[in-house]
Amino acid sequence: MLERIFENSLWSTRFMVLLAVIFGLVGAIALFIVASVDVYNTASMVITTYMHHLHPQHFHEDVVGGIIGAVDLYLIGVVMLLFSFGLYELFISDIDAAKDDEERENKILAIHSLDQLKDKISKVIVMVLVVSFFQKVGHTEYNGALEMLYFAISITAVAVGLFFLNKVGKH
Repeated sequence: MLERIFENSLWSTRFMVLLAVIFGLVGAIALFIVASVDVYNTASMVITTYMHHLHPQHFHEDVVGGIIGAVDLYLIGVVMLLFSFGLYELFISDIDAAKDDEERENKILAIHSLDQLKDKISKVIVMVLVVSFFQKVGHTEYNGALEMLYFAISITAVAVGLFFLNKVGKH
C-alpha cells in the first residue's frame, strides 16, 4: 500500500510540467505580440518616410533589419510553442484537438519522444541563429577585400550548415 501511494504521488509530480507549458505559451504569445508591434512600427516608418518624400541614410538597412528582427522573434516564439506542445504531449496527454484535425495531417506538432522534441527545437534554433546572422550582416560595413572574403566564407559556411541540417533525419 505504501508503495502504491508513493508511485501515485511520484506519477502526479509530472503535472509540474504544466508550469513550463503555461509559461512557455505566455512567452510565445509575448514574442508574437512584440514581433507584430515591430513589424507595425517598421511599416509605419516606411509609410511616414515615403509620405514626406524623405530617404534617410541607411533607410533600407533599417527596414530590412526591423523585419528580420521580427522574423527572429517569431521563430523564437515558434520554439516556445514547440517546447510547450511537446512537453504537454510527452508528460501530460496527447492533444485531442490536433488528432481531430486529421484532414491537415498536422505533423509538425506531433511529438512522441524527447529526441523528436529536441530535434524540432534545435532546427528552429538554428534558423533563429541564421536569421540573426543575416540581420547583423546587413548592418556591417566592409572596408576591405579581406573583410569581403570573410563575409563570403561565412555565407558559404551558413549555406553548407543548412544543407547538412536539411539532410539530418532523411535517408
